[in-house]
Amino acid sequence: MSPTRKDPENLTLSAGNRETHGERKADFSKVTGGMGSTAKPAGPETGRSHTVEKGDTLSAISKQYYGSANRWEEIFNANRDQLDDPDLIQPGQVLRIP
Repeated sequence: MSPTRKDPENLTLSAGNRETHGERKADFSKVTGGMGSTAKPAGPETGRSHTVEKGDTLSAISKQYYGSANRWEEIFNANRDQLDDPDLIQPGQVLRIP
């Protein structure tokens, strides 16, 4: 018999598998549930943040981080969870800088 065919006398199972009536079944007995994730957030993430100061605008923050005021919308979109209007940012807010 070739090594690729099932031979009950010479069957080696991978760790975590078990044989049931001649078929391999995955063993999920040690799997636990949870809320953790290894998925990365959508979009580019730099891990940078900016604390808004009095007089800041998204355009000025964009110029500071990207060298161009025209990329303000990227900052706005990355912070939609806390911003409804790009003209209404408040001192003390911590914005993600994508």
